[in-house]
Amino acid sequence: MGNIVQSVNRALTILEVLSDYSEGLGLTEISEKIGLHKSTVYRLLSTLIYKEYVTQDPKTNKYRITLKLFELGNKRVEDMDLLTASRIYSEELMKSVNEVVHLVVREGNDIVYLDKVEADNTIQMASKVGKRSPLYCTSVGKAILAHLPEDEVEEIWKTSRIEKLTEFTITDFDRLKKELDIVRQKGYAIDNEENEMGVRCIGAPIFNRRGEVEGAISISGPTTRVTEDKVEEFAREVVKYSKLISRELGYRG
Repeated sequence: MGNIVQSVNRALTILEVLSDYSEGLGLTEISEKIGLHKSTVYRLLSTLIYKEYVTQDPKTNKYRITLKLFELGNKRVEDMDLLTASRIYSEELMKSVNEVVHLVVREGNDIVYLDKVEADNTIQMASKVGKRSPLYCTSVGKAILAHLPEDEVEEIWKTSRIEKLTEFTITDFDRLKKELDIVRQKGYAIDNEENEMGVRCIGAPIFNRRGEVEGAISISGPTTRVTEDKVEEFAREVVKYSKLISRELGYRG
């Protein structure tokens, strides 16, 4: 605690106290609450007013906190891109399940792989950063589709090249809509060998500060390792980390 700058600490304490009183506080009230002499509090408040963190009501003489701290914090959120926000969590997720983790964003009717964190396994996924895959038959794609407006989902379906990539690929729109209902209920999507035989993926959506779906994250692996009895366990992990990334992006839903 030896490196604490006393005046900065006191100024921040004033801001913390004022944040609890939307109607404001008088000089004497602030002085009593933080245990400092009124002359010291007055000097600190004058500086905070000069820097626009505090304002004083000319009628009541009460001091109130402004939105400047919110504006500063918001700048950090706005500057935070998905890749930066997710990297540490993608690595942690990979370590927790020892399977490859993908981070994707939507581009048109496809998902694009933005990041890939490889696990230390003998059988590895053929995916790579920059690769595109359809929305309708991937776990990450379905996780994104589930949180788009219905008319947008229908437009994506109509303008996509729907192919039966494997015997398990969903090629009926009504069936896809039912699948998306399940995704919304559970919070995650599953690709049960729909995009590639022998590969199972579990994906969850990532939201930005505006509550919009920003992308998705998934665990992928061969069905011999990502078995059906491990789906729920892996789903809990991918949902946990998708929420952490969303929170990093400013989502508070």
